[in-house]
Amino acid sequence: MDRMFRVCGFWTGIFTVMFYLGDMDRTAMLFLAQTGFFVLLSYLKLSERMYLYVFGAYLTVFFAGFTYWTTFMMPLGGGL
Repeated sequence: MDRMFRVCGFWTGIFTVMFYLGDMDRTAMLFLAQTGFFVLLSYLKLSERMYLYVFGAYLTVFFAGFTYWTTFMMPLGGGL
């Protein structure tokens, strides 16, 4: 299970580079933080159950933040 967190760290690192090259600095920093979180977590040698609990908590925070952003922060009509 720790290897899957390294894989998540790898892909968020790839997204970090792509967002940075696309001049999306805030998003790049967000993904850089996620990369650090995943890589750091992968080396803690937790039990598989704990890794699943942490990933479930991560998904809960992500979905709550994404729902808040799309409901209250995005302009109506896609900004047109």
